[in-house]
Amino acid sequence: MLVSEILAIKGKVLFTISPNKALAEAVAVMTEQDVGSLVVFDKGRMAGLLTFREVLVATQKAGAGWQSLPVEDAMLKNPVAASVNMDMDELRRQMVEHHQRYLPVMDDTTLMGVVSFHDVAKAVLEEQSFENRMLKNYIRNWPAEEDKV
Repeated sequence: MLVSEILAIKGKVLFTISPNKALAEAVAVMTEQDVGSLVVFDKGRMAGLLTFREVLVATQKAGAGWQSLPVEDAMLKNPVAASVNMDMDELRRQMVEHHQRYLPVMDDTTLMGVVSFHDVAKAVLEEQSFENRMLKNYIRNWPAEEDKV
């Protein structure tokens, strides 16, 4: 299965934010939209990625004034990105190797979506379910052997 297929299952709704926005605004968007990450765009290019992990770290470091902290100060700079043609095994390897639960999917400089570890798990379950149905159907319709004399 390719990343493009995972995006097709997931849908292509994208949530982005500017690096100069306040962290409180990012948290509000993430909460309202029920997403765990925002891709940070500056002047039409991906500048970073903000996930709940970066929000928690920034909150702990900034203390009571965390709400006014700019997204740029909290975001993951230069996140690893996936390509639409990447296969799922490579995607999982990248996520584990770089300790990123979310990977932006880029086609050159165009953001195609964000794939989460949850999206990968869901895709694996759907793929296994399909294979199980196909195998059970094959077994149920097993060709009868002809008697040999």
